[in-house]
Amino acid sequence: MRVLVADPIAHEGIDLLKHAGLDVDIVLGLKEPALLERIPAYDALIVRSETRVTAAVIDAGRKLQVVGRAGVGVDNIDVQAATRRGVLVVNAPTSNIIAAAEHSIALMLALARHVPQANASLKGGKWARTQYVGAELQGKTLGIFGLGKVGTAVARRAKSFEMRIVAHDPFVSADFAKVLGVELVSKEHLLREADFISIHVPMTTGTANLISRDDLKTVKPSVRIINAARGGLVDEQALFDAVEAGKVAGAAVDTFTTEPAMDNPLFKSHKIIVTPHLGASTEEAQTKVAVEVAEQVISVLRGRPAQFAVNAPMVLPEALAVLTPFVDVAQRLGKVAVQLAEGQMQSTVIRYTGEIARYDTKYLKASVIGGLLALISDERVNVVNADLIAEQRGMKIVEEKDAHDGGTYRNMLSVELVTSAGSTVVAGTVSLGQPHITQVDRYRVDVRMAEGWMLLIENQDRPGMIGAVGTVCGKNDVNISFMEVGRLERRGHAMMVLGVDEQVPDAALDAIRAIPGIIRVLQVRV
Repeated sequence: MRVLVADPIAHEGIDLLKHAGLDVDIVLGLKEPALLERIPAYDALIVRSETRVTAAVIDAGRKLQVVGRAGVGVDNIDVQAATRRGVLVVNAPTSNIIAAAEHSIALMLALARHVPQANASLKGGKWARTQYVGAELQGKTLGIFGLGKVGTAVARRAKSFEMRIVAHDPFVSADFAKVLGVELVSKEHLLREADFISIHVPMTTGTANLISRDDLKTVKPSVRIINAARGGLVDEQALFDAVEAGKVAGAAVDTFTTEPAMDNPLFKSHKIIVTPHLGASTEEAQTKVAVEVAEQVISVLRGRPAQFAVNAPMVLPEALAVLTPFVDVAQRLGKVAVQLAEGQMQSTVIRYTGEIARYDTKYLKASVIGGLLALISDERVNVVNADLIAEQRGMKIVEEKDAHDGGTYRNMLSVELVTSAGSTVVAGTVSLGQPHITQVDRYRVDVRMAEGWMLLIENQDRPGMIGAVGTVCGKNDVNISFMEVGRLERRGHAMMVLGVDEQVPDAALDAIRAIPGIIRVLQVRV
């Protein structure tokens, strides 16, 4: 599989991709026309904030499975277009938390003490001590918009300066804020009370111009505003006007509505500190970002859940450890079930038993759907588009969960296909790290589902049946790699499951069917 890295990332991430056996091409500075030409050959694309991944790029990526953002914000990626195409968008949200928080604190300190202005003045030949009288942080009120990971890290660091912290975040519980030592308040309250305001929310339609021109009319004239989150969260022209009019004491901005920002009104005020999107620009963060996004891309290309998918359910680490081995089981069971079933499909029941039933099973459901469609459709099915594809095809999917121990097996996943001709059930689990099929209709078996071909032979349970089947296989040059037998009762009905090296020719299948006591013979590709 091939990965295109279109923006610079640390070599540790590149090395990780290569060690995973992926072909990696690093081509920087691609404009859309050049990217459109290249992207059809790639399974994955990794970018930072410079390269724009438009709907046209995603549509052109016929093989594209995943777009990795080496960082947090995905403003430069058309996530809706990716979702429509079943392309996962992953990011690296935990890797730059410390770097972003520390940069916000650095900007706040520089803003409070006029550090950049005093530096420039002194280097310009002026000793203007009285011109740069600053403000202390101790005892001041810091208002934080957004108590996510970065906002929380900023709050903890600001507490060490003995600041009072208020925050506005409708998605945070009062208990969490209390433990953090933060007072949750309304947006209006925060704007009125804060001496410093630091913004730590994502850029969405709901947060664009979070601080508007009208909002700036309600703040203290001594307030200082820091935005190291995303461009466009503050009305830039309104902020410039407020600072120049003395209605805001100063601002420090690291992110801009348009980047690279070469001509911005904020650049014209000596009371506004600007940095070129340096929030994640530490050596440590660059390494962590590259490694984290590489890990996500590798997971997706290997068919495993991504922990930080932007357009799919987030998977907690503890859930990831339990569910990941069952992704392969789910896909293979779906694939086997559809080959065994006869008649028109009416519904599919997916049953989860044991520990796996305690978690969000959307990834497993998507894998089952992918298996059901694997041999009849070239559509890429994953957690992003599985429900949509099922709906478009009129597939009725039902999930049932039982978190109690599965008996013989700690965890069990089963797929039942209900058709116009009846129902087919296959079940499986993970044993010693490998996918196993443990049930075929009424029969209990235990067979590793290795990639390749299997014969499922239902027969009368009587002496000589295994030998007769083996003889036919030998005469037809069919090499058997393994055999498992499950039966209902002595001398009743039984099922043989045979692994074979190649697809069995029709003549050999007909010869097996002709053996007395054989009820049915099915060949499936796992």
